[in-house]
Amino acid sequence: MKVAIGGPLKLAFRPWVEGLENIPAEGPAILASNHLSFSDSFFLPVMLDRKVTFIAKAEYFTTPGVKGRLTAAFFKGVGQLPVDRSGARGAGEAAVKSGIEVLERGELFGIYPEGTRSPDGRLYRGKPGGLARVALATGAPVIPVAMIDTEKIQPPGKVVPKLMRPGIRIGRPLDFSRYQGMEHDRFVLRAVTDEVMYEIMKLSGQEYVDIYATAAKRQIAEAAKAQKEAGKAEKAATAALDRAAKDQAAKEQAEKERTAKEQAAKEQAEKERTAKEQAAKEQAEKERTAE
Repeated sequence: MKVAIGGPLKLAFRPWVEGLENIPAEGPAILASNHLSFSDSFFLPVMLDRKVTFIAKAEYFTTPGVKGRLTAAFFKGVGQLPVDRSGARGAGEAAVKSGIEVLERGELFGIYPEGTRSPDGRLYRGKPGGLARVALATGAPVIPVAMIDTEKIQPPGKVVPKLMRPGIRIGRPLDFSRYQGMEHDRFVLRAVTDEVMYEIMKLSGQEYVDIYATAAKRQIAEAAKAQKEAGKAEKAATAALDRAAKDQAAKEQAEKERTAKEQAAKEQAEKERTAKEQAAKEQAEKERTAE
């Protein structure tokens, strides 16, 4: 990937990087990054000399069809690890196990503490299940990473990416050895995760939202659904008003036509009565003259 994709990616987008000196030349380390775009998993690895192993949802490896096979081949080729997210704790347990295995080999393990891409560019609360447990179980340093502007390259719904310079800020390694052996204490896990997210926030400059990104996505989806339903209701109300207006116009037109017919009939009757009276008067006058 670094040769086939990394070269053209660097040439086309010219990403900038700050803090490369914070990546150790060897040995295990955890790269904890914000997650703005699908392209995050491309830009970060190609800008580092060392290999970075991320976890990826199992669907990328099991999707049928030609596109699915190509996707699976790509993710396998770049060393990504499939995670089966089935079950209530499936994703968390798989992430912990995969992360520990990568770090035990002395490699770099990449993880997105938010658990999913940000729906609106803000930074959301980190999930403690994967990042903190892996860090405390292995003792590996956690290096906070901030991806900058990657969500602007290819926003949702856009097919052609925008040529612009994304950025990467890499912070100083965080040492959590003081919590060694406490990876099952939920308060410690929360504290470790929040400390990492705070460092990412400082690096990225993002607005922090103290809810999970998955919950935010649900809220956004529900708001969009409510807005759509409100739009349908408004459209239906407008259609009903239009029908009522048409019915009223038709009623007024019918009333106007009925009144016009009655008036015409009345005028015709009056004209005929006048004509008869005039004819009778003239006949009477004629008879009187004849006498």
